[in-house]
Amino acid sequence: MTKKSASDAAELPLNRIIDGDCIEVMNGLPEASVDLVFADPPYNLQLRGDLHRPDNSKVDAVDDHWDQFASFKVYDDFTRAWLAAARRILKPNGAIWVIGSYHNVFRMGAELQNQGFWILNDVVWRKSNPMPNFRGKRLTNAHETLIWASRSEEAKYTFNYEALKALNEGIQMRSDWVLPICTGHERLKDENGDKAHPTQKPESLLHRVILGTTNPGEVVLDPFFGTGTTGAVAKMLGRDFIGIEREAAYREVAEKRLAKVRKFDKEALIVSTSKRAEPRVPFGQLVERGMLRPGEMLVSPRGKRAKVRADGTLIADDVKGSIHQVGAALESAPSCNGWTYWHFKREGKTIPIDILRQQIRSELG
Repeated sequence: MTKKSASDAAELPLNRIIDGDCIEVMNGLPEASVDLVFADPPYNLQLRGDLHRPDNSKVDAVDDHWDQFASFKVYDDFTRAWLAAARRILKPNGAIWVIGSYHNVFRMGAELQNQGFWILNDVVWRKSNPMPNFRGKRLTNAHETLIWASRSEEAKYTFNYEALKALNEGIQMRSDWVLPICTGHERLKDENGDKAHPTQKPESLLHRVILGTTNPGEVVLDPFFGTGTTGAVAKMLGRDFIGIEREAAYREVAEKRLAKVRKFDKEALIVSTSKRAEPRVPFGQLVERGMLRPGEMLVSPRGKRAKVRADGTLIADDVKGSIHQVGAALESAPSCNGWTYWHFKREGKTIPIDILRQQIRSELG
């Protein structure tokens, strides 16, 4: 099958919920047209009869027809088909997230690898408020597992490392996420006051996934859209979404939900990036633009001094070279970050030269 061009993006049903079977719908979309797939498929819980609490009241468990499969083979065939359809529509540098419980996540993980996806991480979503195990015969199921995989081993997938680090108060984001299940005001109800969906995912979970692995303007597809958590978070974060949902009741709830969602303003959508991702500014540009003058003296925190030269190098005693080389030589160190090491003086104040670099970067947009 020939690869579609970028112009085919116009054919995508962006920011819509499509009624239909997810495999058929995905197979009808342009090849290589989606940036990220987030999939929360049926878990195949294999419930046998009703589940009751110790007081004999019935538990509102997942017993819907869409979660019932005749056998593991039937479920595996279904998994194979929808993952193949998802891989076809992913861009070469696209990625997928799948979420499941112990009932199905291992089967999905094996099939991901069988089809050529490259697993990047498995994430344990540890529920801070899990449902108790009422029968008392097993451990309380207090977590679900997410698998994050790129379309192939060679894919240059998106990972906003600095944004997730900032979200975690400056600490590197780990692969165990402690987040509450969907309760309270976030839990959607139907006209009878019952749960609109038995496994509605919290927006906090999707916020972390979409913020960390996509960029504004990219397309996120959810083949099991349910009540629209993926679409709601994508819309807020300035991403386009495509939802596929065959259950009319869920589509109705999702449409009402999405109609109330407002996109964050453009400035609020900008996330932290690594220094390496910022435009490169040579020290010589500061000299060319008159921000620093040839002959001006720079100083270090420990009082070392060096003179700026017209070609953007420094000289200190018998040492000549870049801001990094001279700083390292004066400190007898193997390396030195000259941008943070050197300072200039203005109106009696000592200012890092990195301030001037950031000024140029801001002008570059």
